[in-house]
Amino acid sequence: MEIKTVAVLGAGAVGSYVIWGLSEREGIRLGIVAEGERADRLKRDGCIINNVTYRPEVWSPEEACGADLLIVALKYGALPGAIETICRVVKENTVVMSLMNGVDSEELIAEKIGAGHIVYSLIKVASHKEEKGYFFDPDITIGIIFGELEPPYTSERVGAIENLFSGTGIHFRATKYIREEMWCKFRLNVCNNLPQAILGAGVGCYSDSVHMKAISDGLKYELESIAAAKGIDMSKSDEPSGRGSAVPPSARYSTLQDLDAGRHTEIDMFSGALIKMGKELGIPTPYNEYTYHMIKAMEEKNDGVFNYD
Repeated sequence: MEIKTVAVLGAGAVGSYVIWGLSEREGIRLGIVAEGERADRLKRDGCIINNVTYRPEVWSPEEACGADLLIVALKYGALPGAIETICRVVKENTVVMSLMNGVDSEELIAEKIGAGHIVYSLIKVASHKEEKGYFFDPDITIGIIFGELEPPYTSERVGAIENLFSGTGIHFRATKYIREEMWCKFRLNVCNNLPQAILGAGVGCYSDSVHMKAISDGLKYELESIAAAKGIDMSKSDEPSGRGSAVPPSARYSTLQDLDAGRHTEIDMFSGALIKMGKELGIPTPYNEYTYHMIKAMEEKNDGVFNYD
């Protein structure tokens, strides 16, 4: 198997890393899947990444149909509306990687296209949006982690993805513990992303406040209890990459960035999903329930619901 056409659905913080890494890759065609005004804007303005303008092809779903690899790099809330687009792109031999946060986007996509198309994956990139595009530090980015859920873990398509990323700026590794890796990232998002969003402070709050640590630990206990009940042993995940640097105490993760910008967050994918799983398994999730409703109320505040004047 050889990957010669790569379609990217979503050109935001995550998609930008893929576009940046594959734009100079020889021997492939790279395109962003878009329609309407968004497609017109991408064709006109391109993608500004680290102060460089990239101009990958812009494909309609029909033009992208049958791509060897479809990388889904959307925000979680955009996935339900994009399922039809994904179905229009995927053909018999198309491999799909979902680089979305959370632990259930693969299942949601597989319900429509079949699980046989999915290579499970996650991405770790500290990308943020500014007025002039998206920015990240390539050197400290951990990158894309992917793998098969079942043997053979060194499958033909895993090898094809490794060959695609080799020689590019993209950092990557394959693993036979991809589900455990995904849950480890999920834990990081729930425990470090959400409490600081409610407080509205940088990540230094976890080391500087016993109260913030207690909230983070409560969320962690609930998540790990659910993972254990599902038979997921997160201790199996591969050792973390040596790349990366100490996160400054002022850092604001994605949920707080969304609230700062007046956007809706991905809380349904984080605590919302855990609450649902907890109910199915009979595991109480009071920390996640409070966190879920608090962040939902903060979204309502941003929407002007409480502008009583």
